[in-house]
Amino acid sequence: MDIQLVESILPFVAVGFLAQLIDGALGMAFGVITNTLLISVLGVAPARASASVHIVECFTTAASGISHIAHGNVDWRLFGRLVVPGVVGGVCGAYLLSSIDAAVARPFVMAYLAGIGIYLIWRAWEMSHHHVHKAPRYIAPLGLVGGFLDAAGGGGWGPVVTSNLLVQGSEPRRTIGTVNASEFVLTLTISATFLFALGADAFTKAAVGLIIGGLLAAPVGAMLVKRVSAKLLLGLVGVVLLVTSLFNLLRAVFA
Repeated sequence: MDIQLVESILPFVAVGFLAQLIDGALGMAFGVITNTLLISVLGVAPARASASVHIVECFTTAASGISHIAHGNVDWRLFGRLVVPGVVGGVCGAYLLSSIDAAVARPFVMAYLAGIGIYLIWRAWEMSHHHVHKAPRYIAPLGLVGGFLDAAGGGGWGPVVTSNLLVQGSEPRRTIGTVNASEFVLTLTISATFLFALGADAFTKAAVGLIIGGLLAAPVGAMLVKRVSAKLLLGLVGVVLLVTSLFNLLRAVFA
């Protein structure tokens, strides 16, 4: 293989590894982190970055989902209740993308998620070792909204669904594992909806590197979420959610 080709792909491999490691361990942020690094650090055009990430997530969510299943991080009852409304919302978002300006609502969604991030950090600070987790009550509407935002707004399944399930008191490890596993079905559906427009051009050098890095990191993220304490997981989710939401809020407001 050409050494120069390998060297040109390595930065994308690193980005994919870092983003998937965080996403697999915390249940969110692959799209946000990858898009941000591709555009602002590696100089990839926004449209090509978005297309690459969309294709890549078909592979990374599959690997992440399989890893979480292998480590026993998936609640199958919750999985079933999330997937169906998530797919419906995702298909609706994909079809309505051409007629609805999702960018208008994005600052409000980001502000809301930043607030959720602050709340989760506070919850983690107060959580004792004997904290009792509760089964979430609002699942189907959450899946519907998360799926729609993920398709129409360029991301949102992890931040919206994971954070709101945790706010309802669900156990962090199985929540993160279940959201990661269900995201594969959602991503596959959305990608199929957009496939005719993407074509073979979506498989760019960036996409290949991201796929390699993401697949390498997926088993590591699933192992981390199994071994890290619920309190630390909750706090880390809050921090990542707060930082990424504020960054995207500022970018949306001052763009």
